[in-house]
Amino acid sequence: MHIPLARTGPMADPGRDAVSSYGAATPSRWSTVGGTLLTLAMLLGLTRALFGGGLAGFSQALPRDPWFYIASIALYLTVPVGDFVIFRRLWRLPAAGFAALLKKGIANEVVLGYAGEVYFYTWARARAQMIAAPFGAVKDVSILSALAGNVVTLLLVVLALPFAYRAVPPELGSSLMWSVGVVIATSLPFLIFARRVFSLPQGVRWWIFAAHMARLGAAALLVAIVWRLGLPELGLGSLIILSAGRMLVGRLPLVPNKDLLFANFTVLLVGQDAGVSAVVAITAAFTLVLHLLLTLVFGLHALMRKF
Repeated sequence: MHIPLARTGPMADPGRDAVSSYGAATPSRWSTVGGTLLTLAMLLGLTRALFGGGLAGFSQALPRDPWFYIASIALYLTVPVGDFVIFRRLWRLPAAGFAALLKKGIANEVVLGYAGEVYFYTWARARAQMIAAPFGAVKDVSILSALAGNVVTLLLVVLALPFAYRAVPPELGSSLMWSVGVVIATSLPFLIFARRVFSLPQGVRWWIFAAHMARLGAAALLVAIVWRLGLPELGLGSLIILSAGRMLVGRLPLVPNKDLLFANFTVLLVGQDAGVSAVVAITAAFTLVLHLLLTLVFGLHALMRKF
């Protein structure tokens, strides 16, 4: 069922001026350069983790179980599938919109955080005959996604505390506690000023929040499956600690390729030669390969349409 947007006319778009203030509906040159430099730096760390033992060591570290790669693909698709379910209900988004959501995810990961939202808003605004006033919906869905991520992060941190009490060094533990404080602090303004921040009706917002929670729950389960398939001896405590760390890293704003950052963080935490760091690094590398393959497919498709 199509859900009308609140506080907007049939063709009103309160975000038109907001996006125009950027000078263009695309990330700025400096944000793109900054995101690229950060990605390259993290790629260097990832390369050291993967090839620190040479090609033979890398070959031995690669999981042999095909289910590892199947589960990794399913994990990769949790975000675009979750977004598609949400925008399908809000806008009756056609199947073609799934490609736009894939591009949104790639932009967020490869360029800079929230660059994908700018792209997706631009894509939706160009289809005004199909989607009226997209800014409010894109904004609300993004904010609710962040809030749901914060809730899941806090839940995982609570679950990880009994296991992390002795496993995590004290200096790192204090940093993690500061990170938890930042997660809570960034959530409060949206909760306190909800009436001014959000555009969609309250009932619709609760449904979107529940959809994000379901998507995050599926992602947490899939990442645990991926890591367990890659390293069967990994215990439950380690899985929960790593999941909590991954979610905390994912809360960092304006950072591209959070999986790459988490892979580098894991190398520093558990050691370059540890099996855990190898599996996390391989998972991050596989995600990057999927980004690259999809970017090539989209580029070839756009090229073919010109001829």
